[in-house]
Amino acid sequence: MYLISIITKSKKRKNMEKRVINPWSWQEQLSYVQAVEVKNVESTLYVSGQAAVHPDGTSSKADMRTQLQLAIHNLETVISGAGYQCSNIVKLTIYTTSSETFIQDCFDLFQAFVAKHGMQQVTTLMQVVALNDTLNVELEATAVR
Repeated sequence: MYLISIITKSKKRKNMEKRVINPWSWQEQLSYVQAVEVKNVESTLYVSGQAAVHPDGTSSKADMRTQLQLAIHNLETVISGAGYQCSNIVKLTIYTTSSETFIQDCFDLFQAFVAKHGMQQVTTLMQVVALNDTLNVELEATAVR
């Protein structure tokens, strides 16, 4: 008689871990961190630039502040629709046709968005010559879970 042992390994899924690296504290008032290390990631979502585009596909002709509100809404819609949470955005790139206007007129909206979701993400603000159509701000993100 032969005895056969079957050993089943139970793979417990480890929880995702995020570690923020901030050698300084000055960036805290700017609502971003210097680096984020992520371990035990189940999946990663790369979100294309979300801008002030209405559900019918037309671009907003509004000012940058109004466009940023719609771009944030669209980003939240895509991320939640994919089963992710904005709190797990680890990289955010902001494209704008005017960094000066963004900082002067829109930065409080950006900070409110970050605070609302308890985000701790690396951020790059990039001024570009132009965006598609009448757009003047666009948000591109990477989220994990």
